[in-house]
Amino acid sequence: MTHVEATAEVFFTALRALPKRERQAVLSKIAADEDLRDDLFDLAVFEERRKEPSRPFREFLAEISR
Repeated sequence: MTHVEATAEVFFTALRALPKRERQAVLSKIAADEDLRDDLFDLAVFEERRKEPSRPFREFLAEISR
């Protein structure tokens, strides 16, 4: 496990251990922060589309430049 993964695990474990009201308060703070909210949205889209087929970027560029 990398240092980054270990840090994430500590924070995640602490968040999950909080009582529901406190956990909701933390999540509300995160959602209220525009940068963090954007990061969460990007991660959600990435996760949702993870299994979609991909193609090379140059192929995409060639297609849109026709």
